[in-house]
Amino acid sequence: MPQRKDIKSLSVEELNEDLKILGLPSYRTKQVFLWLHQKNVTSFEEMLNIPKNIRQTLSERYYIAVATIEKKQISCYDNTVKYLFRLYDGELIESVLMNYHHGYTLCISTQVGCKMGCTFCATGKGGFSRNLTPSEMLAQIQSAQTDNNIRIANVVLMGMGEPLDNFENVLKFLSLVSDENGLNIGMRHISLSTCGIVPRIYELAEKKLQITLSVSLHAPNDTIRSRTMPVNKVYPIGELIKACRYYTKTTKRRITFEYAMIDKVNDSDNCAEELAQLIKGMLCHINLIPVNNVTETNYRKSQKKRLIQFASILEKNGVPVTVRRTLGADIDASCGQLRGKHRIKQNNN
Repeated sequence: MPQRKDIKSLSVEELNEDLKILGLPSYRTKQVFLWLHQKNVTSFEEMLNIPKNIRQTLSERYYIAVATIEKKQISCYDNTVKYLFRLYDGELIESVLMNYHHGYTLCISTQVGCKMGCTFCATGKGGFSRNLTPSEMLAQIQSAQTDNNIRIANVVLMGMGEPLDNFENVLKFLSLVSDENGLNIGMRHISLSTCGIVPRIYELAEKKLQITLSVSLHAPNDTIRSRTMPVNKVYPIGELIKACRYYTKTTKRRITFEYAMIDKVNDSDNCAEELAQLIKGMLCHINLIPVNNVTETNYRKSQKKRLIQFASILEKNGVPVTVRRTLGADIDASCGQLRGKHRIKQNNN
């Protein structure tokens, strides 16, 4: 399939240039683009207002990326849906569909696996295979919408992989997903989560996109963060916070700091005080997350009273804070868990 060109990753302008080479009139560009992005066709034969000979030519030169549902789990508590999608080369990725009062949100993957090696995350345990194309990111949204007969209102790039490690493809995805002739999901309804690749944060700031940047901080100092997040050894916390301050000043957009609360690791009163001083005066918000219990580590989520006390200290220091509501508690809703269990099962068969 890769010998053919990835048509769904092409912008309107790029598609128009390609079809012009084939001698097709410009109005065909919009027709094809709509079929791919709004009508979610999985084959060129479904493009009914395109002549058969043109459909045949397109199928010989291009392929349409899809995300096929390999497995899904539905929470009995809140109807959160965890998807395991299979891609054209057999690789598996995960997405999570959540239903909030403001509409459906889909958390999508940007890579097959992850290189970052965060010790509390199941994704990195399975290793890294490859980057996702823009079309494969789009396909996750399209598959979830079709499966549930819904429109997804918000997208979070917080699934498997590090979005800023797949920078160019992610930027192309953001352009395509927000195109008015495509899925038309506005930038303000998109969040991108990074573990802290500092040079890319500066580059992203210069783009001045209207997305929400979420930074996985998870510690108030280098000692704890380097132990749990190897990326901190390359980009220490001081450099990261400096980049974040630059981002907020340049974009005028608030940053969300994700902070996974790990029992007896980063949840002490001293950690809360240190965290408050670290981000003091920045346009930001702290999102406290009860860490998922990952089988491969000894990490356990903080006690509820510890969460409350930690949040209280931040609030007393003038830091906006919320405790994330846990969704999909009865399914493998954290990144990498469903894929990992599926691979183990396949290897044992």
